[in-house]
Amino acid sequence: MNTQTRALRNFDYPEALLFDCDGVLCETERDGHRVTFNRTFKEFGIPHEWDVELYGELLKIGGGKERMTHYFDGVPDTEPWKSVTDPNERKELVKKLHLRKTEMFLELVYEGALPLRPGVKRMVKEALENGAKVAVCSTSNEKAVQGIVNTMLPEFADRMPVFAGDIVPKKKPAPDIYLLAAKTLNVNPARCVVVEDTHIGCSAAKAAGMRCCVTKSIYSEDEDFSRADAVFDCLGDEGDERVKFHQLTTPGDFW
Repeated sequence: MNTQTRALRNFDYPEALLFDCDGVLCETERDGHRVTFNRTFKEFGIPHEWDVELYGELLKIGGGKERMTHYFDGVPDTEPWKSVTDPNERKELVKKLHLRKTEMFLELVYEGALPLRPGVKRMVKEALENGAKVAVCSTSNEKAVQGIVNTMLPEFADRMPVFAGDIVPKKKPAPDIYLLAAKTLNVNPARCVVVEDTHIGCSAAKAAGMRCCVTKSIYSEDEDFSRADAVFDCLGDEGDERVKFHQLTTPGDFW
């Protein structure tokens, strides 16, 4: 592709490629977040353990603090809610638990225990090389998300801003995080492509007026992705690509 043709093609390339983190960059939920939630409960003497199936249900609640609060609200006669009854004290306890859980999660990340999903690094590289902006938009704690980007994508980290955690008042499925990213990056939402792995995330992207590619993860295999613009098992590494950046044009190969 010559320079002139490439410049013309850039008119219909996405202005930005926005990645969710958990389940999209890495398969973090089952063997990362779930494990460290349970380790945190044990450390604080809280008699709960989230098995694989239960955690899959809890993932319908966006955000770790919100997830814990929802679960504890459902078992108010056991600890910690049995002893902690004041709403403000409950809120502070959840913050403390989540802070410790994030520390444990980052230890796993730094150990390299949560590798990138196939095709993530390739797609980030292709997007940046073709002039698109790249960012990560997640309901997870900002430190945890930034830790994944810094550790697993160090060569791109300075060009991949992170929008995460409590940076917006409403978490996914609300579109707030994606709209904030588009505004901050100064791009048109209609020319953003989001990579998500859950129904909640896809709903957030579509509510923001963006196109959404889903890469199914361990927990989202059977979710409803009828609103997604394209659905893949993964992005695919070089030589085994499911989709390449130049196929995300408007219109493109998948929409």
